[in-house]
Amino acid sequence: MDRRKFRSIRENLIKVIGSVPQKFIVVDTTEQKMYLINGKRTLLSYPVSTSSRGIGNKEGSFQTPTGIHCIGEKIGDGAPSGRIFRDRLDSGIDWQESMGGENMILTRILRLRGLEPGINSGPGIDSWERYIYIHGTNHEEQIGTPMSHGCVCMRNRDIIELFDSVQEETIVVID
Repeated sequence: MDRRKFRSIRENLIKVIGSVPQKFIVVDTTEQKMYLINGKRTLLSYPVSTSSRGIGNKEGSFQTPTGIHCIGEKIGDGAPSGRIFRDRLDSGIDWQESMGGENMILTRILRLRGLEPGINSGPGIDSWERYIYIHGTNHEEQIGTPMSHGCVCMRNRDIIELFDSVQEETIVVID
């Protein structure tokens, strides 16, 4: 991520939440990359996939919402890689390549809560009510290109590492 963009994100964090957290996540929808930041250093970076319909906050748009969020809920701790989640519940079924199918929610879920009223929080635009997650996928070969229905998709090994590196309430900036 270039310095100008990083500086702009830090300035916006100060404006919206009053400070820059020591540790936070940035999802760059243009680059299709995620960065785990600690201070001014990138600790980890991952390729990701955001929505195939672009960015947008409107309910029913199937777009990836922008703005400042936090991790409102961590789901799936200890589940095996490839475990299928339905309605945020562990199905007890591990995805197999022979299953094919649509983009599935696998391995871990980081459910996002919007922190900006009128942008990603509130009626018709609420990321929490839209069930926007960071999660593993069965379409790992498409990671790095937009392909989701609004969530931020990651490789299963990457979501496990990220899940273990963050806490609930960790800030997530989707830009």
